[in-house]
Amino acid sequence: MRWIALKGVLAGILMLLWAPGVLSQQGTETVEPLTVTVGVDHSPPYRILEPSQKSGLYLELFEEIADRLGWRVQYREAPFRRILLLMRRGEVDVMLGPLRTEEREEFMTFVAPAFPPERRLFFYVSESNRIERYSDLPGKVIGILEGARYFTRFDNDQALHKESAAHYENLMMMLQRGRVDVVVAPELVGLYTLRAQGIEANISPFFVPGDRSWIAVSNQSPARRYAEDIRAALKLIEREGIREDLVLKYQEQTAY
Repeated sequence: MRWIALKGVLAGILMLLWAPGVLSQQGTETVEPLTVTVGVDHSPPYRILEPSQKSGLYLELFEEIADRLGWRVQYREAPFRRILLLMRRGEVDVMLGPLRTEEREEFMTFVAPAFPPERRLFFYVSESNRIERYSDLPGKVIGILEGARYFTRFDNDQALHKESAAHYENLMMMLQRGRVDVVVAPELVGLYTLRAQGIEANISPFFVPGDRSWIAVSNQSPARRYAEDIRAALKLIEREGIREDLVLKYQEQTAY
């Protein structure tokens, strides 16, 4: 009889612990349990979309945040440019890793800078395409990611010949095949992609310091009400050393 009674007490405790709203208090204020749709494109090591699983630096970080808020996460795959459109329409709730621009602030709220600035590197194969300074770029065919922003002067320079692709893997293959002279990419993404594809390329001396990448929420999403809770969960993760561990984990995978 005592064991039956004890089982009943334990069952009651477990039901309480798993009740909606209780898990959402782990390290943050109580928030509404939501199912959050995250728009993702394949951009290793930040967002790695494999048939069997989805992983990557940004995804693992956000899942840590969602776990503390009691949120369920689901993913919608699309190219980077289309995710921006889905955010504008409110068809996805969250985007991981966009740079903050005035244009994007019209339809998304930049909740928290997820990671420190990352250099923009210029990758090349032939020595004739080595970039020593910005003035070496005119006359080169430069591979860029569709919809991405790199730095203001470059983004607005209409004199440059830019060729875009949906994924950095495509851009590095174009570089290898001589379809572009140079590929500009965030440091971790570029190094990871080259290593994963087994492509030999060089890094130009010229680079540009990057801006911080953000966790952004669509202005039409109910998750926007919990911006402060997202920031609080991120701070908790930072204090626990989880973010640093994730960064080191993926940095080790980019050794080139």
